[in-house]
Amino acid sequence: MLQNRLAEETSPYLLQHKENPVAWQPWGEAAFDQASKDSKPILLSVGYAACHWCHVMAHECFESPEIAGLMNELFVNIKVDREERPDVDTIYQTALALLGQQGGWPLTMFLTPEGEPFWGGTYFPPTARFGRPGFPDVLRSVDQAHRDKPDSVAKNVSALKEALAKLSQNQPGEMIPLDAIDRAAQALAREIDPFFGGLGGAPKFPQPTILKLLWQAWKRTKQEPFRTAVDLTLTQMCQGGIYDHLGGGFARYSVDERWLVPHFEKMLYDNAQMIDLLTWAWQDDRNPLYEQRVRETVAWTLREMLAATGPIAPGSDPGDPAEDARCGAFASTLDADSEGEEGRFYVWSAAEVSQLLGDDSDAFSKTYDVTSGGNWEGKTILNRSAKLELSDPATEAQLVEQRAVLFAERAKRVWPGWDDKVLADWNGLMIAALARAAPVFDEPNWLAAAERAFAFVAETLCVDGRLNHSWRHGVLKHPATLDDYALMCDAALALHQATGRRAYLAQAEAWLETVERHYADSAGGGYFLTADDTRQLIVRTKTAHDNATPAGNGILAGVFARLYYLTGKESYRARAESLVSAFSGELNRYFSSFASLINASELLQSAVQLVVIGPPEDPAAEALIRAAHGRSLPLLVLQRIAPDEALPASHPAAGKGMQDGRPTAYVCRGPTCSLPITAADELAQALAP
Repeated sequence: MLQNRLAEETSPYLLQHKENPVAWQPWGEAAFDQASKDSKPILLSVGYAACHWCHVMAHECFESPEIAGLMNELFVNIKVDREERPDVDTIYQTALALLGQQGGWPLTMFLTPEGEPFWGGTYFPPTARFGRPGFPDVLRSVDQAHRDKPDSVAKNVSALKEALAKLSQNQPGEMIPLDAIDRAAQALAREIDPFFGGLGGAPKFPQPTILKLLWQAWKRTKQEPFRTAVDLTLTQMCQGGIYDHLGGGFARYSVDERWLVPHFEKMLYDNAQMIDLLTWAWQDDRNPLYEQRVRETVAWTLREMLAATGPIAPGSDPGDPAEDARCGAFASTLDADSEGEEGRFYVWSAAEVSQLLGDDSDAFSKTYDVTSGGNWEGKTILNRSAKLELSDPATEAQLVEQRAVLFAERAKRVWPGWDDKVLADWNGLMIAALARAAPVFDEPNWLAAAERAFAFVAETLCVDGRLNHSWRHGVLKHPATLDDYALMCDAALALHQATGRRAYLAQAEAWLETVERHYADSAGGGYFLTADDTRQLIVRTKTAHDNATPAGNGILAGVFARLYYLTGKESYRARAESLVSAFSGELNRYFSSFASLINASELLQSAVQLVVIGPPEDPAAEALIRAAHGRSLPLLVLQRIAPDEALPASHPAAGKGMQDGRPTAYVCRGPTCSLPITAADELAQALAP
């Protein structure tokens, strides 16, 4: 009889289920072989450690001996962490959508012993409610259908397999002209909520890739509605409850349209993208709110999201491990729940605030919406939505002191669960964000943190030159996806431009050769999510569709474009064009989902190339580089070269050198370069659009 095998795993999500009476099996050949041997269908359950409804279903169903007994009798049960296996999750989320159902987590799918889906859903309660059938009834019905209606099951399997195969076939087109990008941006700007920002109504997600597209449209066209859409959204988010006003960092999404009530989980990938976007916006007008949120979010990342080499006690402060116990890379998530309640760690009562702050509590409470009745389930989610502008410096200084009091008190509470596994793709996002923000805000410690994280991933998650996707407490797991390579290559180029070190450029080029060898679709164009030697998958998916994280194909198009400008190698330009064209036929219907690809296409066509020629660490050269970082230039490609180095022959500034022996900059747009520039203020002016 099968036993629960999850105690052998390292994923915090899987380990949460190791004591379940369900005979959970990890995803792998052994589980599929057992299903074939027993002629049983597979029940696949996919979730992640910070998922509230995953916890609910686990408590209601998977901890129930009666329901677990039924699961064990009728199915071989496989539990998957969707963050460890995004490839598995993508396949079966897509299958659920093809069945006409809305996806999400927990994902509950029923498969043949060969892994082919035939029915599924998401959360199921233990008894019928919320318009959903009870889970025991679902189990019995699926088992009966599998036994008594094999033809119907086979028909479902065949239809889903055919549809999944079609969804992996891209629709090619032409390169995306700038006027088409303008039209896409205009359509998206019209979708922005004019009162609270963000796209659509509740629930609201940050959607930074779309906001980046709108920001690039503002920089390209100078049409104010684009800037207004981004500024409104960022300001509302920065002052809303989706932001943690005590500890820093943004929650995954807001359940309401006003950004007040977050789904309290904090994800590394959201915060990386928000750092990036807020940095762009701050460069434009020096909005102090944006700088404050960047600094606080980076502080949260470096305090609470540095992964440890070994386990820490459940419910304790993730910032507790000593610095020498940190691996250097970044952990994945902080849970929404603590002590079995969503948001308990983060909310306050008026009495608590009054007791902690004493006579000064009234001003704080007015600023942060603290009332006796609360603003969510009788408690208060701290927010500053009523007055979006920052107060005078003296008032803000007092608020800093008051927040510190509440922060210290909050740290004594039982902490939410910490998922400290290291994921290559999410680390790539944060490394790149820190590398780009560090020189803008003159924070060398941020850059050092980015370099440490990169070194850890490049050394520890690599075996025989190939990346793995996940690491935790010394154990590597699962083959890398395309997104791992794409986002780590983007991080390498961000570090190259921040430091001038060519080793980062070389590493990106080496990884891209692996991508070409194992992920390229030579027949249809583009790149598959999984390598050609990844096992136990019924289909290799391929898309440029952004989700909460940008699509690997979209990011890769931008990587190829940057490498073309940095190296002058025509092959990179050709690969960028080929990649954009491979998916551009889909943009007429779904352009909002392809923001990363669209942004990469604009970079390929309209990059601003800046070359700074001078001795390394020369103060005058550094002054020129600082001037470049003072401008919001999403399409900037920065290249530092020593006086004895040569640019590629195809570079528009090839053959140019220092002026009168002084470090010199050249700004090139298309084939045309500026006159030599040696003064930082002149460079800032030349970079102005």
